[in-house]
Amino acid sequence: MLIKNLQILKSVIDRTGCKILLAQKAFSMYSTYPLIAKYLSGTTASGLYEAKLGYEEFGKEVHVYSPAYSEEDFSQIVKISDHIVFNSISQWKKYKNQVQSCGREIECGIRINPEYSEIETDIYNPCGTFSRLGTTLESFENDLKNISLDGISGLAFHTMCEQNADTLERTLKAVEEKFGKYIYKIKWINFGGGHHITRDDYDIEKLISCIKSIKEKYGVEVYLEPGEAIALNAGYLVASVLDTMKNGMDIAILDTSAECHMPDVIEMPYRPNIIEAGKQGENQFLYRLAGPTCLAGDIIGDYSFSEPLKQGDRLVFCDMAIYTMVKNNTFNGMRLPSIFLCDRNKTIKTVKNFNYEDFKNRL
Repeated sequence: MLIKNLQILKSVIDRTGCKILLAQKAFSMYSTYPLIAKYLSGTTASGLYEAKLGYEEFGKEVHVYSPAYSEEDFSQIVKISDHIVFNSISQWKKYKNQVQSCGREIECGIRINPEYSEIETDIYNPCGTFSRLGTTLESFENDLKNISLDGISGLAFHTMCEQNADTLERTLKAVEEKFGKYIYKIKWINFGGGHHITRDDYDIEKLISCIKSIKEKYGVEVYLEPGEAIALNAGYLVASVLDTMKNGMDIAILDTSAECHMPDVIEMPYRPNIIEAGKQGENQFLYRLAGPTCLAGDIIGDYSFSEPLKQGDRLVFCDMAIYTMVKNNTFNGMRLPSIFLCDRNKTIKTVKNFNYEDFKNRL
């Protein structure tokens, strides 16, 4: 599945000449980086540690963006990064001399906020009211009164989340209306992430049209930095039933926790698919699946099965490569799931097992 996704992304690269980066915030399983590096142009990071991981394990372009950089982190970031995107012109002003005197060729950009987004969930909306992510046109132009864009190679925006190319098309109209005159003056533009390019119903032709249109109109290079699209549907989480009980409905307690192992189930929230399970009414036996922690709300969801669940039954959760391993935790001393790689020949390789020392050494 990972290779299939990468082949789709490479086809977009080949047809448009754009560059696609791995957004490590969604997927940082670096044992797969040698494979991913065969297809993509590099990695993008949300800070120093992700930047170091991309630099050490991916071996190609290293891009980094943060809403603000600490001086301590930035002194290391300039040693390993190829592109640095600043959240504001004031951040660029603070670090401009350090970038230009570091002895390396680093291309710098400004993240812009086009004040347009089609994301309905506020926690994921980078263009929501009072957002700190990116600079609005008003702030951008006010700051330009005090410092020029000399040394700025690009602009970046990130306004999407699990969306199709029609959203990108409308977003680009907003970007052009507000910042078009500045795009003519730069070398590259970064469309950010949130592009669900490898989803079955994604409109790849529209994406290609959007990329080509901007490249031809402004004479710029285009970057995309999806995270989910790279590892979409490429990972599974295998859980076991520890016990079943009844309290108004049947309940199954698993050795897997929503709170610890798939926190987006609670935070987003969303309902992951389970192989050979359905929604209420689709199968005869309905269970509420819950984790073994002390948190009352450690509930994965209600699922129906064709047979009653019993201790030892294994349940396979789908699409578990993205935003799981990078966000999981050891609340209650929960052990993290072991990580395995399964190749095309169905050969399974153990990547990592977790134990008590992993829990203890975090603290």
